[in-house]
Amino acid sequence: MTTLTPGDRPWFAFYEPGVPRTVEFPTHPIYGFLDESARRYPGHAALVQVGPNFDRRITYRELDELTDRFAGALVERGIRPGDRVAIMLPNSPQYVVAAYGVWKAGGVVVQINPLYKGRDLAFNLKDSGARVAIGISRLYRELREVRPHTDLETVVLTNVHDFFPMKWRLLYGLARAKREGDVTPHEPGVVPFRAMLRGPRLERRGVASQDDPAVLQYTGGTTGIPKAATLSHRNLVCNCVQARSWLTDLKEGGERILSVVPFFHVFGLTICVNLSVAIAATNIVLLMRLFDVKTVVEAVPKYRPTVFPGVPAMYLAINQLREVERYDLKSIRACVSGSAPLPVEVQRRFEELTGGRITEGFGLSEASPLTHANPIYGRQKSGSIGIPVPSTDAKIVDLETGAKTLGPNEVGELAIRGPQVMQGYWNNPDESARTIRDGWLYTGDIARMDVDGFFFIEDRKKDMVNIGGFKVFPREIEEILYEHPGVKEAAVAGVHHRIRGELLVAHVVPRDGADARALTRELREYCAQRLASYKVPRRFEIVAEIPKTILGKALRRDIREREERRADAPEED
Repeated sequence: MTTLTPGDRPWFAFYEPGVPRTVEFPTHPIYGFLDESARRYPGHAALVQVGPNFDRRITYRELDELTDRFAGALVERGIRPGDRVAIMLPNSPQYVVAAYGVWKAGGVVVQINPLYKGRDLAFNLKDSGARVAIGISRLYRELREVRPHTDLETVVLTNVHDFFPMKWRLLYGLARAKREGDVTPHEPGVVPFRAMLRGPRLERRGVASQDDPAVLQYTGGTTGIPKAATLSHRNLVCNCVQARSWLTDLKEGGERILSVVPFFHVFGLTICVNLSVAIAATNIVLLMRLFDVKTVVEAVPKYRPTVFPGVPAMYLAINQLREVERYDLKSIRACVSGSAPLPVEVQRRFEELTGGRITEGFGLSEASPLTHANPIYGRQKSGSIGIPVPSTDAKIVDLETGAKTLGPNEVGELAIRGPQVMQGYWNNPDESARTIRDGWLYTGDIARMDVDGFFFIEDRKKDMVNIGGFKVFPREIEEILYEHPGVKEAAVAGVHHRIRGELLVAHVVPRDGADARALTRELREYCAQRLASYKVPRRFEIVAEIPKTILGKALRRDIREREERRADAPEED
């Protein structure tokens, strides 16, 4: 199967030996990978949940059975092919069981950040029409508040310790569960996760076609209005195989993948979850509230991961850890870096520590997500997102019409075509038509291609900000700030940061009489109560005025330039 038009491509010259120009893709749904791995490697560890003093291993045979039982319970509760089921879980065995269970039942996984609250959470649930939500007990309060405004009929809640080994589950349940909020409430329409695993296995799968939707992945795209990229089973299967073909030395049944990238992000879903299942790897899942560098480096010598997908900030944190040389990180052979540019020095130092190789890649929710990557053992170019992966075509088109293909080193919009490109946006035909034209996905990213076929991202359309791989739009934060009684005007911009990639800065004009220092503290708390943590500005500046155009629109470019001039200023806690 190929989407390439006749003719050569300059990037083919840089494909490593063994990487095909086009790939033949299997025709099964995404859970077909689990069927095959459970058949060929039934006793092999599929998942290892790592706690502070314990681990829990789940074999491929067990994972296949658990997902069958979960699927059967969903069907018994009325889930039919095409019904949407929201998963809002942190990285855990429960996430993998839920996702593959939903797919086996014929449902569509709605990916939701478990830290979402308020309007973010309500919009995604209502827009998707999800009938079931799968969440974690300690965060149920946010779900309870928005539930009346959604179509939810059932909420399945898991506790953080549901998959701990028996002894540790009992100890945690007695000593800490209630204090931490890890208790399932007895409310109508609330079902314990473990109860979903007690019934019979599903006998008949619900997916009829590879073209059935598998995932709704919400993204702001280029407009800032949340919308869901509809990814089919074919999209997910193809992108998984494309990633596998790019990492030429992956050994079926012989890899261990360290999963610290969030599964609810499409990068984590494809590279950590689905690729792991497809090659019968062991998925190492660390019990962490947020990324904790010491937890990661302490786990590596014990569990010996061979593949470590991540983002530059993670690799940098490991590089900068005090006495990091004390830890044996040499098992790490291959890393896939995404979501932000990878600094050369970060790559060099991490490869020195591990002896492995990092490939910088590029993707987007609308493409499942992988479209480009640098050869992992071949030629890499600093600052480049790499070259298109097999069965993927790419070009640079003019910004005005998108109809003219530009030549090498001319700057325009990046367009992509391949079997991983979404079907369209959920219930949004107008935006789908604007984004996908004649089979090409118009990404909204401003880029160029050099004479060798390596692509470079130059800028982004509009004012979208990339915070750790998540798309954030300043207008959303500004609307929250304007609701505060002490704010007269507000403008938010993304500012380059040498470690974090980008961070948010808010400039605020206070109402008369407001105390600047007190207002800064209030606004931080105010935003934290209403926004996901990564959307809260890292710095609030109280200013006398905000630069504007003649039409009164805030000049975010001026704010960015001013803040970048003071980039070395310390951040607020």
